[in-house]
Amino acid sequence: MREPECRFTMVRDPVQPARILLGHIGPAHGLRGEVTIRTYTADPADIASYGPLGDEAGARRHRISVIRVVDKGVVARITGVEDRTAAEALRGTGLYVERHLLPATAEREYYHADLIGLAALAPDGMAVGEIVAVQNYGGGDLLEIRLAGAARTELVAFNDDFVPEVDLVRRTAVVVLPHDADEAPGEAEPP
Repeated sequence: MREPECRFTMVRDPVQPARILLGHIGPAHGLRGEVTIRTYTADPADIASYGPLGDEAGARRHRISVIRVVDKGVVARITGVEDRTAAEALRGTGLYVERHLLPATAEREYYHADLIGLAALAPDGMAVGEIVAVQNYGGGDLLEIRLAGAARTELVAFNDDFVPEVDLVRRTAVVVLPHDADEAPGEAEPP
């Protein structure tokens, strides 16, 4: 059985995300205006293939040329950025693409932005909470769910065992919480 996959990262809009965050500009690289970009695309070099990318406010657009792929992203040039000072001024800038420009996803494949804000329901239809983030610490994607009526969150493996159904039209996901999810932190089951 194929496990679901997540692509890219998120811009939170509970109705329908209009833009998707593809990366963040990091520190300047060298003296000629190159920058490092932490990318969230499956292939880091793909960040340049979507055309000009907008900043968070949508006020500026940046055309990117990838020089080389590095461990956490790419080293790139941005049109109009010619020196280290100009490159450093962009540090921390998010790079967004319009949602409609992204390729369609395959079956059981989702953009993070598709999942953020979905109502998490138990298999019996009872409310579990809301998906507030998608995390990945190296062992696969995890849905972070803010539990209904609680301030705490629970991480659930994003696979068919724990998330057997995602309905983007209804904006819901069926989630099977691990047995100990109902215990308060530090509590143990009685012997």
